[in-house]
This record gives sequence, structure tokens and C-alpha cells, in this order.
Amino acid sequence: MALTFHIFFYFIQHKTDYLLCVKMPAILIILLCLHPFLHAQNLNGIWKGNLGMSGGCFAENNLEIQLHIDGNRVYGDCYQYENVNYYVKKSITGEFDRTAKKIRLSETVITTFHIHERCSICIKNFYLTYSKEGNIETLTGNWDGKIFGTGKDCSTGPIVLSRTKESAFKEVPEIIVDTGTIRLDFYDNAQVDGDSITVLVDKNVVVSHQRLNTKPVTTYITIDLHNSFHEVEMVAENLGSIPPNTAMLIITAGNKRYQLFLTSTESKSAMVRFIYDKKVNSLDNQ
Repeated sequence: MALTFHIFFYFIQHKTDYLLCVKMPAILIILLCLHPFLHAQNLNGIWKGNLGMSGGCFAENNLEIQLHIDGNRVYGDCYQYENVNYYVKKSITGEFDRTAKKIRLSETVITTFHIHERCSICIKNFYLTYSKEGNIETLTGNWDGKIFGTGKDCSTGPIVLSRTKESAFKEVPEIIVDTGTIRLDFYDNAQVDGDSITVLVDKNVVVSHQRLNTKPVTTYITIDLHNSFHEVEMVAENLGSIPPNTAMLIITAGNKRYQLFLTSTESKSAMVRFIYDKKVNSLDNQ
């Protein structure tokens, strides 16, 4: 759009030159006219807010939708969550009516979840309308859905979302693996200063009060093929001489290797989530 901007600026500065307007390519005139309209409807990005739900199992029903729009096609991810520890993540697809500024979305595949024992998962449809007032962009509407595996109706309710820059889950990495065993090597990050950690896998302690240094603290995760979701939590037992407690985690999953930098404090643990997907290897090779 840089070319369009310069031509538009030149035209304003020389508004008495009628010939310039006549000779301007028709496609540029159209783009100039439509530019503010198209910008206002660029809905790609992260939208966060609340989901009205009666009788839900979460104390709070927060909602985050990560949208990608290609023409009229919409796809992305959706989190319904109480907090980053209790949530359901699903893939979403749908359609965008640019003229009416409306989006219809349907949740499809359940990607990951960690919910209270009494909870059931609702597969939802969203009916949203885009609006903008000043610099505030919102998606508002309502939803309906079916309880997963039963076909029974969920309760319905309103939705209010606003555009935001960061995901609530940005500090909780999710790694997709296709192997039965994962190796975790924890090192002190940068200067060795006496950091000590405890590591839990799915809330079970696997490493207790181990000091980090240049040699790794090593543990393994054995993937339960009937459970696609596994969570690793690193708890700071102290903060060392240079707070906070920081660690470098090297993850080896089959022939893949990942490096993460984790930070934990006495009030906040660091977490990594692993999702088993046997299709991931075949998809990588396509």
C-alpha cells in the first residue's frame, strides 16, 4: 500500500491538476477508496473476553480466539479457560461475511484440555459481529453447542471479545511429539548461582530439590498413548543468589530437539505441555 499512499499524497498536494486524477489507474482509485474499509475489517489476531455460560464447571469462563482469515474463510484456535491451568483448547473453522461484518465459527478438534473432574466439554458455534469505536475493536454475539460425546445441548449465552496483542497462554509452550519417550535435561541458565528445582509431570514429582549447574538434571516422560496431553511443571525451591530461578531445558523427542528458557519464582511455576500426535511425523514429511 506504500505506492497507493504516495500517489494519494501527491494528488492532495496538486488537487487542481484534473489530468492527474483522470490518468490515475482505476485499480489505484478503487484501492484508495476501499483502504480504510479493508483495514477496519482485518480481523486476524487475538481476541479475548468472556463467554456467558450458566452451570459451567469453571469459576470464570474466559474466552480467547486466535483468528486467521483467508478471503471469506476463517480458521484458528479457541481457548475456553478459567486460568492457564484449567482450560480447553480447540481448533475452529468458519466464514466471514465482510459486507455484514459477521463471523460464524464452529469448534472442531479438541487439541488439549485440563479440566476439573466433574467437567464435560461443550463443542460450540459462535455467531459474532465486528464493530469499532475509536481505537476499540470488538466481536460480540452469542453461542450454542452440544456436549461432546452426548449430542445434548449446552447452555447458550452472550460473547464479548476485544482485540488484544498477547495470548493468555504465551508463557506456556505447547510441543507436539510423535514419540513414546521424551528426555528432559535441565541446566542452570547462564551463571550458576545455586538455583534448586522440583519437577512434576502430570502433578507427580519426578525430580525433587535438585540443584542446577552445568551438568544436566535429567528425567524422562513416557507417553501414555491413551492420553495425548502431558504437562511438565518446574517449581522453584529457591531463587539462587540471582533471582529469579532460571533454567535452560533441552527436550529430546525422537529425532527432534528443542531448547526452552524457563523462569520460575516462589509464587509462579514454569510449565511446558506436550501433545502426542502420531500424525505429526507424516505431516512434516509432506
